[in-house]
Amino acid sequence: MEVSGWMTRDPAVVGSNENLAIVKKRMEQGGFHRVPVVDQGKLVGIVSDRDLGRYEGALGTVKVNGAMTQPVVTVTPTTMLEQAANLMVRHKVGGLPVIEQDKLVGIITATDLMRAFAEVLGAAQEGVSRIDLSLGADSSELAMVVQLVAQESCEILGVGSYQAGEEGGQQVAYLRVRSGDASRVARMLTDKSYKVLSIHS
Repeated sequence: MEVSGWMTRDPAVVGSNENLAIVKKRMEQGGFHRVPVVDQGKLVGIVSDRDLGRYEGALGTVKVNGAMTQPVVTVTPTTMLEQAANLMVRHKVGGLPVIEQDKLVGIITATDLMRAFAEVLGAAQEGVSRIDLSLGADSSELAMVVQLVAQESCEILGVGSYQAGEEGGQQVAYLRVRSGDASRVARMLTDKSYKVLSIHS
């Protein structure tokens, strides 16, 4: 999935010469935690509520350009969500401005990513379960699992894999299924000698 499908378009912005008191009021009114700083149509920084906290008591006298973070880590609308998540973790930020042809077109936050991943994993849909199972080194195993589940008259909504824990950790496959009894499907896989790790309903 791409950032474009989950970002907030045309986000509120501030200018670098505005004072932090104005920024704080805008954040409180909008219910957000960071604001891109734009001068003459160009992104020049970003200011967060964490930045505001460093100047508590002097918000009316400190300008945005004295508190903002720059340069800014950005993404484009076609950046994959996984890449955006990796950038947030690596740079320890909670949001990334989205730039297209040198113009600010949106912002993607950690909350947006959580909503997207919840949908992918089935947490946002009624009647959908996720079955996680240990995946061996043989890449054909996942295809066999999908075939077995399909034979159970179970609708498969998504399939994927991830690595649990640190690098070199256990490889885990997951299946998003629409099933009235995910436990039955899990038992079938166990009977076929697959190691089911968990069921999320």
